[in-house]
Amino acid sequence: MAVDNNRVLSIRELNLAAKQLIEGGLPLLWVRGEISNFVSAASGHWYFSLKDEAAQVRCVMFRHKSQYLDFKPANGMQVEVLALASIYEARGDFQLTLEKMRPAGLGALFEAFERLKRKLGDEGLFDGERKRELPLMPQQVGIVTSPQAAALRDVLRTLSNRMPNVPVVLYPTPVQGEGAGQKIAAAIRSASERADCDVLIVCRGGGSIEDLWAFNEEVVARAIADSHIPVVSGVGHETDFTIADFVADLRAATPTAAAQAVVPDGMEWRQRLAQLQKRFARAASRRLEQAMQQLDFAQRRLVHPAQRIQLQSERLDTVKQRWQGAMGRSLEQRMTRLSSMQQHLQHLDPSQVLARGYSLVRDAKGNIVSSSRQVEEGASLDITFAQGGAGVVVREKR
Repeated sequence: MAVDNNRVLSIRELNLAAKQLIEGGLPLLWVRGEISNFVSAASGHWYFSLKDEAAQVRCVMFRHKSQYLDFKPANGMQVEVLALASIYEARGDFQLTLEKMRPAGLGALFEAFERLKRKLGDEGLFDGERKRELPLMPQQVGIVTSPQAAALRDVLRTLSNRMPNVPVVLYPTPVQGEGAGQKIAAAIRSASERADCDVLIVCRGGGSIEDLWAFNEEVVARAIADSHIPVVSGVGHETDFTIADFVADLRAATPTAAAQAVVPDGMEWRQRLAQLQKRFARAASRRLEQAMQQLDFAQRRLVHPAQRIQLQSERLDTVKQRWQGAMGRSLEQRMTRLSSMQQHLQHLDPSQVLARGYSLVRDAKGNIVSSSRQVEEGASLDITFAQGGAGVVVREKR
C-alpha cells in the first residue's frame, strides 16, 4: 500500500499498511518460546502468548490447523512454531499466525529427517519412475506391523469389508521403541524374500514424531526400496509424513486408507460386474435380433427348387406368349404390307390394262410396238388382247 506523506491516515489504513509491510517483509519462520495465557475458544481456535526471558508475542492458531496436532498445548510448555508475522488490524496488535507447532527439543530430529530425506532423494529413491503399480486384484496381502497395534485391527476390518476372500499374512514387528527400525526392516525383507504376497502394507497408527521415528530410519527406507513386492505405507495420520512414505510405491494417509488402496471394493466390483452383465445381455440381445432379421431377409431370397422351376416355367410361358404375340403382330403387319403390294402390282399388271380395252402389239421379233414409225406397210404384227390375240398385216400406216 503506497502512503502519501502529506495525507492523513485513518487508524485502519495505518494498521493495514503496517500489516502489508510486515507480511511482505517476513517469510514463514520457526519461532521458539514458552506458552502463556493459553485460551481454547469455543470455535476451536487457540489464542496464547509465546515468550522468552526478554519478550513476548501474541499468537493465534486456527482450528483447521490445530485439529491435526497430536498433543494439547498448555501454559509453561516450550514449543516451536512455524508462523507468519502479521498485524491484527482491528486492534493493531502484532501477532503470529501459526501453521504448525511441535514441542521444543525436537529440532535435532527434524534436522535428521531433512538430512536423510535429501540424501535418499538425491539417490533417486523418491523418483516416480521407480514406483510400481499395485496389483488390481491381489491374491494375498502382507502386513508389517505390531500384532497389538490398533492400526492392524483397522486394516483387517477394512480388508474384510472390501474383499473378505483375500488371504492376509502378518509379519509381526514392534513399530516403536529402541531397535524398532531394524526389526521393521527385517520384517519387510522377510516378506520380500518369501514372496508370499502380491502387495505389502507397512503401517502403524498416529503418534508423536518420536513414536513414528522408526519409520524415518534409513534401514527401513532401504528395505522398502529393495523390496520385490510393491509397498504401501500407511503410517500415522493424514498430516504425518515419514521417510517410509516417500520411498514406498504408494503413500496412504492412514492405515485404513492403505487397506482401501490395496484391494478393490467388492461391492463396487459386484455392481460394476452387474452393469457389465446387463450391457452384455443387451448387446447379445441386439446381436440376436439383427441375426434373426438377417435370417428373415435370407429366407425371403431363398426359393425351393420346385418353386424355382415353377417360376422359371411361368417366366418361359410368359416369354413364349410374348414371342407368339410379337410373331402374330409381325405376321399381320407383313400380310398387310403384302396385300398393299398386291394392290400396287394389280394396278401395274398389263392384263388389267388390256381388260380396259387396250391391246399389246409386238413385231415379228417380239418387240413392243408403241409407234407407227416402228412398222412398215405389209409387216406382220402380233396383237394381244385381254383375252387371246391375233396376227395382222399392216395395210396402211398413219
